[in-house]
Amino acid sequence: MKTSNFQNVMRILLGAFMLLAGIGHLTFQRTEFQAQVPSWLPDNPHFIDFVVVASGVVEIILGLAMIFWVKQKIKVGIVLAIFYVLVFPGNISQYTNGIDAFGLDTDLKRLIRLFFQPVLILWALWSTGVFRAKMKTRT
Repeated sequence: MKTSNFQNVMRILLGAFMLLAGIGHLTFQRTEFQAQVPSWLPDNPHFIDFVVVASGVVEIILGLAMIFWVKQKIKVGIVLAIFYVLVFPGNISQYTNGIDAFGLDTDLKRLIRLFFQPVLILWALWSTGVFRAKMKTRT
């Protein structure tokens, strides 16, 4: 499915953000990402670290796929949108438990952050041409 130059730029930008976030999971933001692991998961430090590392690896793979796997961009966009849905409980946990991380040090900031997850989902779907492809298959 053909996408516009603007969509392509936004797809690459989102891929770059995913790469940076994935690298952050593995290095300089690891502790902050550990704080976002939902409290309903096992409270074992090794397990929490595994969740952070595993999600970081997935983010790096998805970031690279968003940038380079152009022939499969629709599938990659769908998988990235699903990933954003799957990690959303971490954002909810950060809000409901009042966890300070990533500069989100007030309930209001943490609440506002929740509304950005749907934006990321839409960004992943729009920038990869998913909406246009779905409309085309309906006609």
